[in-house]
Amino acid sequence: MTESTERNDLAGYACSSATTRGRKHPEEYRDNRPAFERDRDRIIHCAAFRRLEYKTQVFVNHEGDYYRTRLTHSLEVAQIGRAIARKLHLNEELTEALALSHDLGHTPFGHTGEEVLNRLMQGFGGFEHNLQSFRVVDELEERYPGFNGLNLTWEVREGIIKHSSPYDAPVQTMAEFLPGVIPTIEGQLINYADEIAYNNHDIDDGLKSGYVTLAMLEQVDLWHQVSSAVRQKYPAIDDKRLVYQTISALIGLLIGNLCTTSLDNIGRYGIATLDDLRRVNRAVVHFDDEMTMRNLSLKRFLFTHLYRHYKVEKMRVKAEVFIARLFETYLSNSHLLPPKYQMRVERFGLQRVVCDYIAGMTDRFALDEYKRLFEPYERVS
Repeated sequence: MTESTERNDLAGYACSSATTRGRKHPEEYRDNRPAFERDRDRIIHCAAFRRLEYKTQVFVNHEGDYYRTRLTHSLEVAQIGRAIARKLHLNEELTEALALSHDLGHTPFGHTGEEVLNRLMQGFGGFEHNLQSFRVVDELEERYPGFNGLNLTWEVREGIIKHSSPYDAPVQTMAEFLPGVIPTIEGQLINYADEIAYNNHDIDDGLKSGYVTLAMLEQVDLWHQVSSAVRQKYPAIDDKRLVYQTISALIGLLIGNLCTTSLDNIGRYGIATLDDLRRVNRAVVHFDDEMTMRNLSLKRFLFTHLYRHYKVEKMRVKAEVFIARLFETYLSNSHLLPPKYQMRVERFGLQRVVCDYIAGMTDRFALDEYKRLFEPYERVS
């Protein structure tokens, strides 16, 4: 059974299932879902996606049930991404597949875990979470009888490799994925959907934790503008509802600016098809200059007052110890690894296998494993 095409109202510059470059491994299908819809569904059902529920965004999982995790973050990115895609008449299923897969390779304990693993893997290929996300969907997931990985389409795999944010180290794109060539517009918008999501949910989590206050936020121009408009509309609003309404309005403001600027760029560069985009080879999805600067001020505020708050730093220091000691212990005694990981050592090398194992851990599992290995009265099983 062949795969069907999407709805017929996509813009000419959108990426269509009908024009996909296909999959690495030929398959027979039980139904005729469009290619990118099938990719999205495979990502949702994979083990790495479920593990995101217990991986850190800013606050470690055991610090409270309210705080965002990598899973809830990915869902918020997907919601924002689809909203942008709909306004630009882009492929929503491709957008959603990229949103839901963009953090599959993230380590436990957030960016601290990534930094530690990258340091420990120097001389053995390093570690970068976009490359690890690609490794997850191309190799590490084991669901199908004829191949490893999820056998996703070329376009989704390209979007994973070319995802970027201020936190991501530069990635050397594989020759298969057109190094130096801009990704699809769907791939570009995920970078901003990611940023809009984490800026706004980190404000919410920061306020909930008490590390950030409303008085502090009012010093940020972008927040002040939007919250003042909310107060003007609802003069008697309480602080809790003010936060929710301001965050909602701020997300809408950022999406609107992004879409307006992107459509202007698409028209300015004469992009009518995906081939035009590749030929022009310029990023078309971004905020206008004024919004870029105002959003940067918000990010700097969060970096200073939330991500480098002394209590967050304490957890970061502990996470460095957990991950480094686990890595060194598995490296010196590979028989501590589960059997399926031991079987991969000859193919990938011990360092990479240990790295894969730790990167796949949730915060909770990493903490439990640390206790099992190093606390003398902790049960092994």
